[in-house]
Amino acid sequence: MAARVNALGDYLRARREQLRPEDVGLVRSSLVMGKHSGRHAFRKKLADLGYELGDNALTDAFARFKALADKKKEIFDEDLIALVDDEIQAADPHIKVLDLDVHCGSRPKSLAAIVLEVGGQRREAQAQGDGPVDATFNAIKQLVPHSATLALFQIHAVTEGSDAQAEVTVRLEESGKTVNGQAAETDTILAAARAYVSALNKLLVKREKTAPAALSA
Repeated sequence: MAARVNALGDYLRARREQLRPEDVGLVRSSLVMGKHSGRHAFRKKLADLGYELGDNALTDAFARFKALADKKKEIFDEDLIALVDDEIQAADPHIKVLDLDVHCGSRPKSLAAIVLEVGGQRREAQAQGDGPVDATFNAIKQLVPHSATLALFQIHAVTEGSDAQAEVTVRLEESGKTVNGQAAETDTILAAARAYVSALNKLLVKREKTAPAALSA
């Protein structure tokens, strides 16, 4: 297992290497865009980074950019790459994270309260765990029961600074099926929740693709 996890880590590091701005002919700037940047400037910047999004995807990505700009003092090219990659992965998901509230610290157990949209229906759950991430994953599992095992949980800081985005990778395995989910947020626990849900969405797709067709009457 350790060898497989290390191999995946090498792959993810290589993938990030491929997405550096320098690789598409750009020089990293200390501040690529600001909270007052408009939609046209945002579209042009994404084009410079090699992304061409449709109108709906651009609207969603721009909304997330504005939300990120309210949280971070400086937004780097890597931030935009992580944001758009995450947006592409999250297109029309069956499960969505609507809200997350976590209580942790010196108490014996952490507590997570999460709100998900599952198949268009709003669902809520609370769960305890050994730390905020474990509590969050337990709460999600209450709302979306499954037998998948957590094979990998990895956190990577997209940029420098205490307000940097955390890019979280979650790997789930179930009945020979393996899926990876990723998400980037300035809040690490929220990124973990969204990465876990992303992996679950991919697992649902794999289940559908491998399910046997119904027999004709």
